[in-house]
Amino acid sequence: MLKHTLLRTGGRRVEAHPDLLQDVPVHIALLLVVLVGVAVALAAAARRVGASEPLVLVVAGVIGSYSTLVPDIEIEPDLILLGLLPPLLYTAAIKTSLVDFKANKRAIAFLSVGLVLFTTFTVALVVWWILQVPFAVAVALGAVVAPPDAVAATAVARKVGMPRRIVTILEGESLFNDATALVALRTAIAAIGGTVAVWEAGWDFLVAAGGGAAVGIAVAFLLSILRRRITDPVLDTSLSFLAPFVAYLPAEEIHASGVISVVICGLILGHNAPVWQSAASRIAERTNWQTIQFILESVVFLVIGLQVRAIVDDAWHGGVDHSRVILACAAVFLTVVVSRPLWVFPSTYLPRLIPSVKAADPAPGWRNVAVVSWAGMRGVVTLAAVLLLPEDTPHREVLTLCALVVVGGTLLLQGLSLPFLVRLLSLRGPSRAEDALQQAGLLQQATDAGLAELEANITPQTSPDVVASLRFRLTQRTNAAWERLGAPESEQMTPSEEYRRLRLQMLGAERAVVLEVRDSGVLDHEVLQSVMSLLDLEESLIDRFDEAGDDLREEALSSTVTGECAHLLDAPVTCVPDHPGICQECLDEGFVWVHLRMCLTCGHVACCDSSVGNHASAHFRSTEHPVMRSVEPGEAWRWCYVDNVLG
Repeated sequence: MLKHTLLRTGGRRVEAHPDLLQDVPVHIALLLVVLVGVAVALAAAARRVGASEPLVLVVAGVIGSYSTLVPDIEIEPDLILLGLLPPLLYTAAIKTSLVDFKANKRAIAFLSVGLVLFTTFTVALVVWWILQVPFAVAVALGAVVAPPDAVAATAVARKVGMPRRIVTILEGESLFNDATALVALRTAIAAIGGTVAVWEAGWDFLVAAGGGAAVGIAVAFLLSILRRRITDPVLDTSLSFLAPFVAYLPAEEIHASGVISVVICGLILGHNAPVWQSAASRIAERTNWQTIQFILESVVFLVIGLQVRAIVDDAWHGGVDHSRVILACAAVFLTVVVSRPLWVFPSTYLPRLIPSVKAADPAPGWRNVAVVSWAGMRGVVTLAAVLLLPEDTPHREVLTLCALVVVGGTLLLQGLSLPFLVRLLSLRGPSRAEDALQQAGLLQQATDAGLAELEANITPQTSPDVVASLRFRLTQRTNAAWERLGAPESEQMTPSEEYRRLRLQMLGAERAVVLEVRDSGVLDHEVLQSVMSLLDLEESLIDRFDEAGDDLREEALSSTVTGECAHLLDAPVTCVPDHPGICQECLDEGFVWVHLRMCLTCGHVACCDSSVGNHASAHFRSTEHPVMRSVEPGEAWRWCYVDNVLG
C-alpha cells in the first residue's frame, strides 16, 4: 500500500491529493531545485579532485542537517523504492556484461543471497540480545543493513583501478542483494504482525525470486518486439525510460521481487541491444541513462546526510537508555563489518575443495578476496528500507539510528580505507595499453570481415571510386588504432593524429559559415539544425578518439623510439609454449589471469599486464628476452619490451 506522503519539509507534510499542485508552495519546488543543484555540484567537485563522491555528499548532507538555513527534509521510503531504485538498478543492469555475469555467477550468488542472509541473522542475534526486541523485529533490522550499495562500492572500485573481475563481482552482487534483503524484510514485517509462519518464509522467498525473474523475462520479450519496430532514437529512448517501471510494478503487484524483475529485464535488453536497437538509439540511451544515474545517485547520498539530525534526535529522546543506544549502534556496525569477511573467505575457498569446482574455476588470490570482503559500503536502500518498519515497531527510533550508523560508518571507514587497501596489496587495475592492444586486434578482425563482405557484394555496376572510398575508410580506422600503440617520434604526429588536427580545424571553419548563414536568416531553422547535427556528430567522434589516445599515452607504451625494431625483425612468429593455455605462476600463487602471452625466445607462457601477477613483464625483467606475442584465440600480434613497439 503506497503512502501518500511524498515529501516532508520544515515539519509540514505535503499530501498527494487531487489539488496537490495548487497546495504545494513555491518554496518546496525551489527546495527541490536547490537540492538537485547542490548535489550535482558537490558530486562534480568530488569527481574533479578525485574524492569519493558518496562520502563527500553524505558529509555535506550531515553538515546541512545541523544548519539552521536548511529546512528538515524527509523523503518517504516509497519514493526511493519505487521512484529511484528501479531506474538505478536498470541503468546498472544494461551496462553489465551478461557474459561476465555468467562467468562469475557462483561468486555473485554466494554474496547476493548467502552473504545477505548470513548478515541478516547474525545482526538479528546481536540486536535481539542487546535491545530485547522480538526476534522478527531483529531480523527486520538485519535485512535492512545487510545489502551493500552498488554506487559506493563501484565508485571506489573504478577510481582506484581494481582488477575487472572484482568490479564485475561487486556489481553483480549489488544487482541482486537488494532483492534478497527486501524479500527478507517483507517476510520479517509480516512475522511482526503475526501473519506469516516460519515455514512460509522460505516458500515466499522462492516465489518472489522466481516470479520476479519470470516477469523480467516477459517484459524484456515484449519490449524487444517493440524495439525491433522502432527506429526513431527519441521513441526508443522514451521506451527505455519506461522499462524499469514496467518491469518493477507488475512484479510487486503479484508479490514477486520487483528488483529481480528489473535486473533480469535490464541484463537481457543490454545484452541484445546491438541486435535490437539502432546505433543512434544505443548512443542516445547510453548518454541519457548516464545523466539520470549521475543525478539520482548524487541526490540520494545528499539526502542520506540530511536525515542525520532528525534520526539522532528521535533516537536520543526515544526513552531508551543512552548507553544502550550507543552499545546497540556500535555492535550492529561491527557485526556488519565483521560478518562480510567471515562469509567471503570460507565461501570462496571451501567449494574449491571439490576437484571439479577447482578445475572449472581456480581459486582467486587471497588479496582479491580481501578486497571483496572489505567492499561493503551501505547506502540509500538501507536508509529507505528501515523507514518501512511499522510505526509501532519496538524501539523503532533506535533501529533507525543503527541503520544510519551502519551507512555512515561503512562509507567513512571502508570508503576511505579501501583505496589504501588496494594499493597496500599491490592490486592493479586493467592496463589501458593492454586494452588498446586488444581493441586494435578486434578492430582488425572486424575490418577483415567488412572488407570480405565488400568484396562479396561488388557488382559490375559498382563504381570503383565507391569501393576505393569504403576501403580507405575502413583501413584508416584500423590503422589509427594500431598507430596509437607505437611510440611516436618526439616532434612528429602520426598520420591519423595529423588528420584529426586538420579535420577539427576544418570543422571549425565549416561551423562558422553555418552560423553566419543562420544569423542572416536566409535558410529555415530545420535545414540549419540538420547540417549542424552532422558537423556535431563528426566532431564528437573525433573528440572521443582523441581522448582514447591521450589516455593511452599515460601508459608505459609512450616512450620515444625511431626506426625499425631489430628485435621484432629477428624474432620468430611463434615457438613451442612451455605451458600451453595456462600461466603456471598464477596457478602457483593462486591468481587468476586475464590474458596470456608467450615469450618468443624460450616459449614461456605468462599473464598480461591487466592480470594480477603481471608475469609476462616480470619474465622480461628477469630474462631480458625482448619479444613476446599474444596466444589468445584470433590474436597474432607481437610486442617488443625493449623498444615498446608493436609488430
